[in-house]
Amino acid sequence: MTVLRLARSELKRMTYGLLPKLTILALTVVPLLYGAVYLYANWDPYKNLDRIPAALVVEDQGAQLPDGTRLDAGGKVAESLVDGHLFDWHRVTSTAEADEEVRKGTYSFSLTLPADFSRNLASPASFDDAAHQAMLKVTTNDANNYLLSTIVDKVTTAVHDSVAKQVGTDTAARLLSGYGTIHAQLASASDGADRLAAGLDTLKGGSAQLADGASQLHAGADQLVAGQERLTGGAARLRDGSAQLASGLDTLRAKSSTLPADTRRLADGAAQVAAGNAALNSKVQAAASAADAASAALPDRARQTAQALVASGVLTQAQADRVVSDLAAQASAPAADAAKQLHTDAGQVQQLAAGSQQVADGAAQLASGMPALTGAIGQADDGARSLSAGAAQLASGQQAALDGARTLDAGAAKLDTGAAQLSDGAARADAGSHDLARGLAAGAGKVPNPSRQQTQQLANVMGDPVAVDHAAQTKAASYGAGLAPFFLSLAMWVGIFMLTQAMRPFTLRALASNAPAWKIALGGWLPFAVVSAAQATLLTGVVDFALGLDPAHPLLMWLFLLLGGIAFSALIQGIIALLGTSGKFVVLILLILQLVSSGGTFPWQVTPTAFQVAHQILPMGYMVTGMRHLIYGGDMSGILPIVLGLIGYTLLGGALNLLGTHKNMTWRLTTLQPEITV
Repeated sequence: MTVLRLARSELKRMTYGLLPKLTILALTVVPLLYGAVYLYANWDPYKNLDRIPAALVVEDQGAQLPDGTRLDAGGKVAESLVDGHLFDWHRVTSTAEADEEVRKGTYSFSLTLPADFSRNLASPASFDDAAHQAMLKVTTNDANNYLLSTIVDKVTTAVHDSVAKQVGTDTAARLLSGYGTIHAQLASASDGADRLAAGLDTLKGGSAQLADGASQLHAGADQLVAGQERLTGGAARLRDGSAQLASGLDTLRAKSSTLPADTRRLADGAAQVAAGNAALNSKVQAAASAADAASAALPDRARQTAQALVASGVLTQAQADRVVSDLAAQASAPAADAAKQLHTDAGQVQQLAAGSQQVADGAAQLASGMPALTGAIGQADDGARSLSAGAAQLASGQQAALDGARTLDAGAAKLDTGAAQLSDGAARADAGSHDLARGLAAGAGKVPNPSRQQTQQLANVMGDPVAVDHAAQTKAASYGAGLAPFFLSLAMWVGIFMLTQAMRPFTLRALASNAPAWKIALGGWLPFAVVSAAQATLLTGVVDFALGLDPAHPLLMWLFLLLGGIAFSALIQGIIALLGTSGKFVVLILLILQLVSSGGTFPWQVTPTAFQVAHQILPMGYMVTGMRHLIYGGDMSGILPIVLGLIGYTLLGGALNLLGTHKNMTWRLTTLQPEITV
């Protein structure tokens, strides 16, 4: 009995009659129903998101920007969402209403733009502690759909990134504009510092001149105090001498009261007295003239000094006028010298008195002239009294002038010290102003001053500093295309597993024959291989032409799916041939293990360690990897090891089939009456 005859005999048995033919046809389309229908249902679900009802609540009240413009970010975001038609958006008046409708399932989820949305977006513009993040409130309900929450998270993240980019760009633009303003202000400040430096140069020169003038004023004030001290001493001596003179004249006046009676006897003495009095008068006049000359010269000098003090700010004009007036009142200071002369003339007056005594007897002869002499003595006495009073006033005024001169000297000393400090400070300020001007000029050069175009470009980069250059070496055209490698492989395993419900790994007739075990095993497997090839061909045709999978290598994908079906059929048929009915349970367990370890949805590396090991030793992981490369156009260098691996699984299945055939060629009681039949 040849292998082909065994295979043909099994195929005839399975196709004898209408019902077996329909059964085989149904089993052939099982992978199509499992794989193609599922892929069709999930081919591109993201394209139909506009059918999902969603609530949109806009509570944003807008905000006023620092430049006076109005920001209505909530309205703009809502308008862009509605115009984008990503979901079936429905405007709802309040958050509470939207939450209630989501709970009921009227809307799948809700998105709320709160009242402070624009205000918080604008808050960073003030650059203070009041800045807050703008919130997007999303309400989902997994009772509506679990995966919808993940989809909504991606959408809201995209909205968040878009709004954040725009706000960041606007903030960066204002910041860069501020740099331009700072640059202009620093340039203006640099110009002002240059002008300040020039002014301080002038101040430095003027303060130096002021310091020199203050030093000269101080020296002059010292000289003025010394002169005033001398004048004060002379005025005191004049006061004392004039007082003595007035006292003597009082005595003379009292004693000359008898002269009219004696004038006749004192005629000659009166002549001498008249001559002495004339000399005395002449000397007193000379003293008065000298005092007048000194008094006239002193006010002019004092007036010049006072005006200099007024100009320097040491004295006010009123104080200067008072000092000049006091000095003018005391201008008769040279009278001290005249007083000395008067003291000298006192001896002559004494001699005159003696001569008057000598001529007392001849006063009668001078009776006619005696009234005039008596009047002259009275006038002299009055003049002496006036002179004494004036001398006293002169001494008092001179003391005040001395005090003023001393005050002036102290002020001049302070002015001298202050002027020196001012000169030093002006020098330091001048040096500092030049440093300031240079620093401001250097600072203005370092502060950016971007143009309008540069500001816009920099603001765009600062608002969105990181761009993703996503270079996809291979790319699935749709969600369904992304799942195709997993579900095509899974569909082939399920479809071949379903064949075991109607097809036997070998027949009892073949086991009872004297054919070699390998022929029986190969003949029992070939029907599985033929039907699995039909399943792979039908499945490939539908997903390529009906669904539009458009694989990068369509012919190689079909051949690879054929190879996978052959490997799966050999392994499944071998397990059942070896283990019998319990082998179907093992195949089901392998199906479950491969569902979670093949890496069809999530990367297999993220699964627990046991499933990672299962991925390395079970065939579906190899099948999924190979299908991805052939469908998406990946590197083909890894296909050959995968093909060799599937061939190895085919040989492993054949070995298990051969062992099972040897085992079942020995007839036991369980062969005739199995414990379990399925």
